[in-house]
Amino acid sequence: MHVKDRKSLAPNAEIQSSLLAFAQRRLCRIAAHCLPENMPTIIALIFASILIFFPSHAIAAGGTSQYKPMLSYDNAELNGQDFSGKNLQTAVFTTAKLDDTNFSGADLTGVVISSSTLNRTNLHGANLTQGLLDQVRFVGADLSDAVFTEAMMLRSTFTDVNIAGADFTDAILGKLQQKELCKIATGVNPKTGIATRDSLACK
Repeated sequence: MHVKDRKSLAPNAEIQSSLLAFAQRRLCRIAAHCLPENMPTIIALIFASILIFFPSHAIAAGGTSQYKPMLSYDNAELNGQDFSGKNLQTAVFTTAKLDDTNFSGADLTGVVISSSTLNRTNLHGANLTQGLLDQVRFVGADLSDAVFTEAMMLRSTFTDVNIAGADFTDAILGKLQQKELCKIATGVNPKTGIATRDSLACK
């Protein structure tokens, strides 16, 4: 089973494990630090929550000389902008306006997109590996051939989207999200070679 199914945000061992793993990957990637393996669970969970919901604060507190400042587009008006093929690793889009924005082929590894609506947004072939997509409303968006490997996508919704060839391997999705996406899942991702239905563990 490729997709990590999460039925709710209620605290349990499985969700704690997913949050910790997600925070570990993000911190190792963007701040050149990793959470100690022997860190007490409660402390690690608090840090994971800060990293997920307040990424800029967590990075500022734990940054090093190796850290490259992130691109921040908080509350930005980006409707119709062309970011195709751009390097936007760990960029932050919080309550940004992204209608008709072109991210096709962009490197959005570790991106944070929160509380935003993506109307007709083009993410064709974009790499959103380990991205945090929280409360994102995808409406009429093109997600074809995009890579969402290990992305955290709970609380996001998908309406009239194109996911042909998208790879959701190990993405954290709710059961309802998974069910809805499986209804329209087709194709094989040209970069990873993974079939969309297989990445979503569709039956």
